[in-house]
Amino acid sequence: MKVISTNIGNPTTITWKGKVEQTGIFKYPTSEALFLGKTDVLKDTVIDRKNHAGTNKACYLFSADQYPYWKKLYTQLEWDWGMFGENLTIAGLNEDEIRIGDIYKIGGALVQISQPREPCYKLGVRFGTQEILKQFIDRAFPGTYVRILQEGEVKTTDELLLVERSKNTLTVKQFYELLYVKKKDLEIVKLAINNPSLPEYKKARLKKYL
Repeated sequence: MKVISTNIGNPTTITWKGKVEQTGIFKYPTSEALFLGKTDVLKDTVIDRKNHAGTNKACYLFSADQYPYWKKLYTQLEWDWGMFGENLTIAGLNEDEIRIGDIYKIGGALVQISQPREPCYKLGVRFGTQEILKQFIDRAFPGTYVRILQEGEVKTTDELLLVERSKNTLTVKQFYELLYVKKKDLEIVKLAINNPSLPEYKKARLKKYL
């Protein structure tokens, strides 16, 4: 896996349900390296800190391999890296293989896979339609957030080097699908609850299914 693009965004004013607000989802490629801090990416825009950034969502990674699929669906858009609001666009990132809890070295940073991205209306604003939310959920390749174990700079062409493989086999895709499926697979539920790297508030919501 390799960093294809580093992306940051400036505050963008939008109107949602008659209310004027700002968002940081409009991210675009930058030639600069990104500094991954403990709770966010330096110089990036995070407006809604209740649902974005923080220890478990310090940086968002999305797969460059998914772009061709979405480009075919949304041919009318002007495409560039960062379209999904990701800070790092990664070639070779596969949510079906990456486990929650895996630790990677990227440039000068050490990161741990924490949880998949769950789409909100702001992704729909960027794409010009809220229909993308269901499409994004159904596609089930949502990218992943990481927590920062060691702060550091990351630049384009940096490789993701696996430092430690999680002993818990729960993958990003398995957990993402578990969030949205009505009939929960109890074995996957148990796997999620017993994953030490998954945020506690995520596990708490699953315990009612056991």
